Amino acid sequence: MVTWFDESRLDDESVLAAHDARLRALAESGARVRREAGAAAGAIDEAVTSAREQGRPRAVIAAGPDSRLLRAVLEPWCPVPFVAWPGIALPGWAGSLDLVVVLAPDGSDTGTASGVAEAIRRGCQVVVACPPGSLVAEHAAGRWSTILPTSTRDQLATAVVMLTYLDRVQLGPAADAEDVATALDDVAIACSPQRDLAVNPAKMLAIALADSNPLVWGGTVLAARAARRVAESIRRASGRTALAGDAEHLLPVLEATPPRDVFDDPFADAQPERRPMLLVLDDASEDPVVREHRGRLLAAASSRRVRVETVSSDAPSEVARYASLVLSGTYASTYLGVGLVEE
Repeated sequence: MVTWFDESRLDDESVLAAHDARLRALAESGARVRREAGAAAGAIDEAVTSAREQGRPRAVIAAGPDSRLLRAVLEPWCPVPFVAWPGIALPGWAGSLDLVVVLAPDGSDTGTASGVAEAIRRGCQVVVACPPGSLVAEHAAGRWSTILPTSTRDQLATAVVMLTYLDRVQLGPAADAEDVATALDDVAIACSPQRDLAVNPAKMLAIALADSNPLVWGGTVLAARAARRVAESIRRASGRTALAGDAEHLLPVLEATPPRDVFDDPFADAQPERRPMLLVLDDASEDPVVREHRGRLLAAASSRRVRVETVSSDAPSEVARYASLVLSGTYASTYLGVGLVEE
């Protein structure tokens, strides 16, 4: 069986219609953020009032398997000690002076429910973003606990609800839900299946991904997390290799790549070998370390004639730029899956 990429499928209405459910879900990303933020506004107000009465916590613990996104956002900003704890049990020192925040978009994870129940038993301040009536919500009932209601099961939208609360209590950076939703809407418009291949950045990126093994890099903590999410979506859509990592992890791969021979005929082999491609996720960071790492990667790619593609975002906040980069990469991986044909 031979797999090849047919770029004409990216503008074929009948083919795109067969993938309508997935593309529609991507297009509705901004709407889900607005929906969750609006539905949770009252609960956030109550949680903020309660937090002001209790005072600033000794530490913030982001618990549960979805805690890593909060860590990426909060670690550089949180004015009190912060720890992400993705396991079931809480740290042994966690107690009544600490705030435990939990993201549970689905609300049915038994491990997360167990961790929430443990936090309640220890007398921690607990704020949980989850569907009301879910397993996690049932375990979150307590004197010092607050549930921020969600319904879309969208991890990013759920995280924005929690980050809005943390911003309001001055434990995190500015996280305007409307900024995030607008950034997602802008990507959805630019990458819409109705936009022609020639003016659609996601379709163009899908073509670049089709004949390469992508190396995805983001320089900041959030851009690096976005890179991992994009690489995961590429692997899921295509079943092919896609690697995300820090500069020191990707540089050896680039440096070991044989230089491309300008006289090679790309059509000589029915299944030509896929070369690495460097995909840079640029969130407009001007940090000197990020610039230095980007320069080294670009220099290595240039010396080996490795193709470089860049996805960038100029959204007004870090969380909005993260959301924009992830959605752009996810659109591209979806179009990659649309264009792949097995014969």
